[in-house]
Parts: sequence; structure tokens; C-alpha cells
Amino acid sequence: MTKYSTNPKVDFYFEKAEKWKAEIEQMREIVLDCHLSEELKWGSPCYTFEKANIVLIHYFKEYCAFLFFKGALMKDTDGILIQQSDNVQAARQIRFTNVQDILAKKEILKKYIFEAAEIEKSGQKVELKKVSDFEIAEELQQKFDSDADFKKAFYALTSGRQRAYLLHFSQPKQSKTREARVEKNIPRILDGKGLND
Repeated sequence: MTKYSTNPKVDFYFEKAEKWKAEIEQMREIVLDCHLSEELKWGSPCYTFEKANIVLIHYFKEYCAFLFFKGALMKDTDGILIQQSDNVQAARQIRFTNVQDILAKKEILKKYIFEAAEIEKSGQKVELKKVSDFEIAEELQQKFDSDADFKKAFYALTSGRQRAYLLHFSQPKQSKTREARVEKNIPRILDGKGLND
């Protein structure tokens, strides 16, 4: 008898995997051995404790990974957590490129999973940057200055939508690309829609 139970709704994720199949199956076994519930969220296997998200399994072209939702609060005693980019505030990954690495870290991974569950149980929250802490691209500021209705519509969006736009607009190095992104999204913003709505 297995120590864990899989969720049939999630099986397809492991079945469709080609490059990382053995790796993510091993990761699944480890995380379920920590007595978390397996659910499907954002199209990926997500492991929860009392409905709270703890860790997600996902894969990319170059690697597969555990994604800890509140990884920024974890101690990372083994120095293996990775912040995907400067813009990722709470989540942290542990990346893998082979089964041997996963098996070698099995006990460490369990320790990290239990720590993440304890953080969730404690009610700790990651202190997220406020929208006002994000840089406003010069091209967006110019649009604000010339169009009060647009500025009002932007600040009427939820803070998450504002953050997504601010990051999207400030990413390109060239001014004309930033300006094009702002112009392209004006109708969406005026309609109260987020970048990915």
C-alpha cells in the first residue's frame, strides 16, 4: 500500500511529459510522501495543506522544479532555493535536470516541504512590494500626464493588474518598444482589464 494518494485529475500532467517524465514522477512521489493533498491548479500539480498552496511541480525546456509559494520566508539552509527573477517576490524554486539529483536531495526536499507547510500553518505572509514601489516607465508617465482618463482607469485596476502592467511596460530596453506596449494596452486598461484577462 502506498503512503500517499494521487489525484486522477493530475495524472495527465505526468503522462504528457516527455523530457522530464522520470524526474517529475520522482518529485511527485517525494511530495506526496509528505502527506499533502494533490490538486490541479494553473494546469500544474499543486500540493496543498488544508487548501493552502504549499508547493507546485512544473517543468520548462531547461529544467523541472518545485515552486514553493512562500519560498522567500524559508530558511534555505542548503542554499538551493532560486528566485526566478527580480520581479518574483514570494515564490522560490528548486531546479533539477536529472533524477539522480532529486534522489540525492530526497531528505532535504522533504525537510523543505515540511518547512513550507509549517510556514503556511503559522499564518506568515510575504511582505509584497506596494505598487508605488515599482518603477513607472517614462512612456507610461507621459501617457498619464497627457490623458487624465487613462491615468484614472489605470489606478482603478486591482494592484495585481497594475503591477503586471508596470513590469510589462518597463521591461524593454528601447523607448519605442515601451511606448508601443503602452499604446497597445490602452484599450484593455480603459476596459478595466488586466494584461492577461
